[in-house]
Amino acid sequence: MNMRYILASGSPRRKELLKKVVKGYEVIPAEGEEVINSTRPSEVVEELSFQKASEIFHKILTNEGERYVVIGADTVVSYKGRILGKPGNREDAANMIREFAGDSHAVYTGVTLFYVDENGKEAHHTFHEETLVDVAPMTEREILDYVATGEPDDKAGAYGIQGDFAIFIEGIKGDYYNVMGLPIARLYKEMKSKKLL
Repeated sequence: MNMRYILASGSPRRKELLKKVVKGYEVIPAEGEEVINSTRPSEVVEELSFQKASEIFHKILTNEGERYVVIGADTVVSYKGRILGKPGNREDAANMIREFAGDSHAVYTGVTLFYVDENGKEAHHTFHEETLVDVAPMTEREILDYVATGEPDDKAGAYGIQGDFAIFIEGIKGDYYNVMGLPIARLYKEMKSKKLL
């Protein structure tokens, strides 16, 4: 079966991770304004991933009869029920890390698959994955030194689990790759169940 895959995200980490699920794909980042109607992290990531995948699915021009899948994803960090997005600046990043240092927090990634099914009809499927992350207590110096690396600048929750922050991660419960931005084991399973691989 000839299937065209499109990732609706410009995230370098998602690009890298998707290669583990599908070998060849295009990247067309969604640019629409994000509209959030919920405060629950699991619902927020599902809403945003749906918006991203839907935008690109309805934007691309395809050939008659061509089968294709658009994959949209969104990740948030949640601490005590409050969503921590990408930091606005370095001070914001330091404040976020101060909050959850020495404690556990949750990372949610929502994924939406927008696709043309076997009957040529438009279809979509949305799910989310949750991973719990335990962060070691950190000194003020450690927090400021980490923030100064610039690594937290574009990351939800102000850290990258695969980067320099790794030395402060004491444990995780759930999918490691989910924290990086794409739960690849679940994505593979869902795509397989929908006959999209």
